Amino acid sequence: MFSSSKLVDAVVRKLLAPIEQGLWPAGQMLPGQRELAEQMEVSRPSLREAITILETLGVVRSLPGKGVMVLERQGAALPEVQAPPSATTADVLELRYALEPFIAGLVAQSLDGAELSQLRLLLLDMREAIEDGDMRALASAYTSFHRKLVALSSNPIFLSVAKQIGGALEQSDQLIRHNPDYAEDILQEHEAILRAIRRQDSEQASQAMRQHILNEGTRLNINLRVPQA
Repeated sequence: MFSSSKLVDAVVRKLLAPIEQGLWPAGQMLPGQRELAEQMEVSRPSLREAITILETLGVVRSLPGKGVMVLERQGAALPEVQAPPSATTADVLELRYALEPFIAGLVAQSLDGAELSQLRLLLLDMREAIEDGDMRALASAYTSFHRKLVALSSNPIFLSVAKQIGGALEQSDQLIRHNPDYAEDILQEHEAILRAIRRQDSEQASQAMRQHILNEGTRLNINLRVPQA
């Protein structure tokens, strides 16, 4: 749903090529993520983000405890569609404010243990990236966390909207990469979201996501237009 770097885009294409060529047919499991990351010489957060993109495109499915399975193709996977040129970062943040809190609350109501583990793993990626001072890896883990929430909603309309605005948050991505002072705040906000989801507290999960997006606006010097309570 959110901005992905050129590196992640390249990983998506590298993964998609053997699938389209039939080297990884429908029903086959992809190699393990550690092996794939080493082969492609990319970080595991970047690989996970690429896999999540393919998941939202309906190309693969993550099976907890088993790996990533190639799905039967329903037609060629399309590249993500950019938001209209006139759309600003503020426009996209307003859409996120309208959509993501609802998704977070929805996921909190229906998430199972295996899916929760996937989100915890992405949060761990964020922690490790901060400890390593790797802002690129932090940006990838951040993006993948939000993509995963959309994927877990299992709502095809949400996925469609997510693909439509796929590359529109480059400013947020650059903010994370070039402003390490915000890293701990970003991590804490996502920890709050995950805590609420883990407790199956739908209202609090929505509120934590809403506050995160407002904070994103503040970090980008954007005063979001939101309905007054």
